[in-house]
Amino acid sequence: MHLKDVILLSELFPAGDMYPFRLEVFRRTKQLAFHPHLTFFIGENGSGKSTLLRAIAIKCGIHLWNGPERSSAVRNPHETELHRFLGVRWNDGAVPGAYFDSETFNGYARIVDEWAREDPGVLEYYGGKNLVTQSHGQSTMAYFTSRFAKRGLYLLDEPETALSPRRQIELLKSLKEFRARGETQFIIATHSPILLASPDCVIYSFDRAPIQEVLYEQTDYYRVYRDFMNDRQKYL
Repeated sequence: MHLKDVILLSELFPAGDMYPFRLEVFRRTKQLAFHPHLTFFIGENGSGKSTLLRAIAIKCGIHLWNGPERSSAVRNPHETELHRFLGVRWNDGAVPGAYFDSETFNGYARIVDEWAREDPGVLEYYGGKNLVTQSHGQSTMAYFTSRFAKRGLYLLDEPETALSPRRQIELLKSLKEFRARGETQFIIATHSPILLASPDCVIYSFDRAPIQEVLYEQTDYYRVYRDFMNDRQKYL
């Protein structure tokens, strides 16, 4: 274990009518303890799981690759401020790590491609293949395989969006292998019932306040897919 828990300092939250501080899951959750190896965040879009994941990354000093800024008709000055109201506790001191989401990964892959033009040896880190010329799923798995081999804390935001079901199973197996080495800890926000099937993990649901730990069979993802497969004609 690297990261023991996160504490939400809700009594210090500003602007109770603005996202994300208006969310009851943040106002009523005081602390989340992490599994030594694998913790999942689940919930509907807008529930706050990805927002908390990013805030934890920033609080832990992990760099976020950001795309180009876009102007907005309405700007929320508090949208990216949650990390200022978090406390994190490490097990044995801070460790390096990485944050992943499929949207910004495309920009990262292009930067690696530019580096490789001057230093082709860079690609050896990713299995010797250019991330840009591979399919999205292939390049994503190449990144995971190379990056997760190193000791650290890894935060992934919906990695399944870049992966076919078969690739998700491949990632599921990889997570098991990396955990067995005892040097990595993962916190993953996901909608994937395949990834959630991972044994020996903690699943936190953001769909009710406070944030609650649930079993795999209690998740909507498992139940919806199970019911659909058992009687798909009912939904057609």
